[in-house]
Amino acid sequence: MKTVIIHLQKQRITSILNWVSSNFVENRFTSSKTLFGSIYIAQNPRPYRTKTTVSSDGYVSQVSPAIRREAQAALLEYLHSTRSLQFLDAEHMSKNSPHFIEQLLKQVQNAADIEWSIARYLRYHPINEFEPFFESLGLKPFEYRSLLPHDLIFLSDDVLLLENYYVLCNYGIARNKIGKIFKQAMEVIRYDFGVLQSKLQAYEELGLNQFFTSKVIVCSPYLLIGGVNAKFVEVLMILKIMGIELSWVEENLSEQDSYNWSMIFSVLHIFSKIGFSEEQLGGLIRQHPGLIFEGSGNQVLTLIVFLLKFGTTMNEIRLMFLRLPPIQVGIFFLNLKKCLMFLFEIEMELDEIGKIIRSHAMFMGSLTLKKPNSILSLLNVGRKRLCEHIRENPLEMKKWVMGSKMEPLPKSGEKERSQMLKIKFLIDLGFAENSNEMGKALKVFRGRGGELQERFDCIVKAGLDRQDVCKMIRVSPQILNQKKSVIELKIDFLVNGLGYPVSHLVIFPSYLDFTVQRIKLRLSMYNWLKNQGVAEPMLALSTIIACSPKVFMQRYVNQHPEGPQVWQDLKKQICAE
Repeated sequence: MKTVIIHLQKQRITSILNWVSSNFVENRFTSSKTLFGSIYIAQNPRPYRTKTTVSSDGYVSQVSPAIRREAQAALLEYLHSTRSLQFLDAEHMSKNSPHFIEQLLKQVQNAADIEWSIARYLRYHPINEFEPFFESLGLKPFEYRSLLPHDLIFLSDDVLLLENYYVLCNYGIARNKIGKIFKQAMEVIRYDFGVLQSKLQAYEELGLNQFFTSKVIVCSPYLLIGGVNAKFVEVLMILKIMGIELSWVEENLSEQDSYNWSMIFSVLHIFSKIGFSEEQLGGLIRQHPGLIFEGSGNQVLTLIVFLLKFGTTMNEIRLMFLRLPPIQVGIFFLNLKKCLMFLFEIEMELDEIGKIIRSHAMFMGSLTLKKPNSILSLLNVGRKRLCEHIRENPLEMKKWVMGSKMEPLPKSGEKERSQMLKIKFLIDLGFAENSNEMGKALKVFRGRGGELQERFDCIVKAGLDRQDVCKMIRVSPQILNQKKSVIELKIDFLVNGLGYPVSHLVIFPSYLDFTVQRIKLRLSMYNWLKNQGVAEPMLALSTIIACSPKVFMQRYVNQHPEGPQVWQDLKKQICAE
């Protein structure tokens, strides 16, 4: 009974406190702050999620600037006064750890006085100080997670980390850049006293000034691992021989990027193999720093390999680089690849593509083409016509760049000429002009009229009488829609692969409509069934090949218990062939 009474009393007190809080907020008493029990009530209470803000590093937050400042002040007070961190360190950590601040605010969400509430929370809940520390160095939570010590939460307990941190700070490296160094060269965090300073000193002894060294270290943190990096030194020496000073290198390095000096060395070596003189290469690099600094030269290496695959000679590559337009190498290569994909899309022959790339790589890399479908639509042409148009004058592609206005190509008259050739071909075969029979054949024919005679002749040359081939065309005009090489392949398979006389085509001209794979698969299945005694011998070729897949399965394959499995095995075997 006593327990129940106490529980009811607590409920009553809680309801009274809630009522008082509500009335204090609604009536806005004139006193700025009122302390009632453990509840802190402000004159203008406000939830902290009031406005979306974006920090300089791109971090998106829902915390308003005013609330953020209160939280930062509370964290600064805690780190400096309670944890005895140096004021500059505590201030930097509190002002440059937005994610940590937001997580801290969640612990006191909707509190009336943010600064007081956070201070009270920190009094009883020590934080992992390494989290705001690493975040203030420019790292995201997922980036610094692997750097967090497993057995420490107080920053002052990790003496080596702070020692190496102060060495980098005192050397002139911005605090928000040190995180990149710790992330990419984790060994630096654990260096003993004096080791990191000696490594920095070693680079200065090469003649590098402190400002240049600090920038290079941020760009390539791995230079602090091991001894002085040999490839880095060799690159600087080569550039110096070309007349390129350290000030130029410093100016063109970006602290947002990371550089692989071994790859840059390889690029310089390949340029010398291509045939550049020191003077030529020096001038080229000064004009296009991206040759060695974009992706540490990886873009250049990829571009050179790309051009070599299409048969471009080393001398042609050298001349192309000397005439390189003033755009980034990566963009140049991307434009070149888009042009290549465009030529593939319109089904141009590979050898023709190679010729165009070898001759016109310079302008193809300098322009950004519209999408293939857009070009075809705006020019109002088909793929074959467009391929011919480009072969005749590749420079026409300059007119099809993004943002340009395009006019349809003038009609070539090819379609009309092709139609006339088709009509003449059919008249020569004995078709009556303007007859229904001719009209049906013209609807079936695909491709150019000039190709029909060539395909007709190849069937005659296989050993058939011309009149018999004319009859075949009347029955199945679509057999001439296939290329000459395909027709020859199917006839060869009929005679030499299946052992049928060529005259069988007169009886079954539609044989040429089906793929060799289908013919081989069905006849192999038929022969197996015939050997099992469940299929009639001497069936006509048309009976086996022309029926639909469903009928073939019911009439033949399913007639034997093992038929479906044999069918699947034959499909795999023949498809693999």
